[in-house]
Amino acid sequence: MKNINFLAFAMPAFFLFLFLEYKLAQRKKRPEIFNYESSVSNISIGIAERLINLFVAASFYQLYYLIYDDYRIFDVPSNFLVWIALILATDFVWYWYHRLGHEVNFFWAAHIVHHHSEEFNFTAAARITTFQAIIRTGFWCILPFVGFHPTMVITMLIVHGAYSFFTHTQLVGKIKWLEYIFVTPSVHGVHHASDEKYLDKNYGDMFTFWDRLFGTFQEEEEKPKYGLTHPLKSYSFLWQHFHYYFEIYELWRRSKGFKARWKAVFGSPAHMDQDIRPTLEKRFLQDKSNPHQRLRFRNYLYIQLGICTLLLTVFTYYFDHLETYDKIFVLSIIIITLINCGAILEQRKWIYYLEYTRIFMITTYFLYERDLTIFFFVPLVIMIFAEQLFSLSKYYQNMILQLESAE
Repeated sequence: MKNINFLAFAMPAFFLFLFLEYKLAQRKKRPEIFNYESSVSNISIGIAERLINLFVAASFYQLYYLIYDDYRIFDVPSNFLVWIALILATDFVWYWYHRLGHEVNFFWAAHIVHHHSEEFNFTAAARITTFQAIIRTGFWCILPFVGFHPTMVITMLIVHGAYSFFTHTQLVGKIKWLEYIFVTPSVHGVHHASDEKYLDKNYGDMFTFWDRLFGTFQEEEEKPKYGLTHPLKSYSFLWQHFHYYFEIYELWRRSKGFKARWKAVFGSPAHMDQDIRPTLEKRFLQDKSNPHQRLRFRNYLYIQLGICTLLLTVFTYYFDHLETYDKIFVLSIIIITLINCGAILEQRKWIYYLEYTRIFMITTYFLYERDLTIFFFVPLVIMIFAEQLFSLSKYYQNMILQLESAE
């Protein structure tokens, strides 16, 4: 049992709580809490973060041990009061990481993905990118530097992350007496709001007294409107990850002089030119002829997300026992599948060729496993022949990209 990677159970646990939240929302007649396209997008980003973190998490832990072993300031013991101090220190570091994530363009580019969603439920908690994980790891490094043992730090980060997951829901109302100390779903919902009075408020993840101390606390009054002040017009997996980096580059390109270009990267998101995003969306995204239509054949997306989840769970469980080429194969297949899901939501016709790429990768992998790589061209020839003979792309697009009214 000691070799079991317990992180393998994170995704099944996530879907269990998501299922319970969905059923409770139905029971309370709150269907507006969930939106199909947004939920698919949220879950896709969460799967990608869990997947890529398998490759980088070990480096995070090694960095903590390196700092602790060679550079720690104090030898902090392990006792009850120290654990209390650690949980306070963890949330204090989070507060400043989180606040800078909203006040500095470079950090906001990684964090903005968490705020794209216009729904506020457990799926929104999954909207964490690896870029964000890497940046906040830099902030966490102060804990082993002070002298907290890495094992304690890692344990506390798991507890801290688990707590914040449960604050992403609308099914728990205001608990005013608790909000004097702890972050509740109502408090964190304010942080996810785009209403002017709620902007840049409630940065704490577990405790509210940091926000009260530094003047950034706001209790919920009117019902929040969730998402960005300027909503993203795309469910594209890639665009959601990288659009703000493009915006920073565009602002940097337009700027003249060192000071202006420095502000383009490290200035405030509030000063970002508001014409940049629409300009980039026209350049890189396709305009939908009817924004009130949605996919009819949605089960295909559910199947793909289900396969990704199952594959990620098994992959996490056996990660330490796999060869490098196995890891690269699984990483590639899952990422391409997630890109495929975003492309389907965007009704992109080139997804058909992405399907061919995925089939070719799978067949090549199994040929490699059987030491038959020399025949890698056979599946390729078959696919080309089938396309020419039966025009499969037309049947595929007509079936997968069927639309119906979203009203």
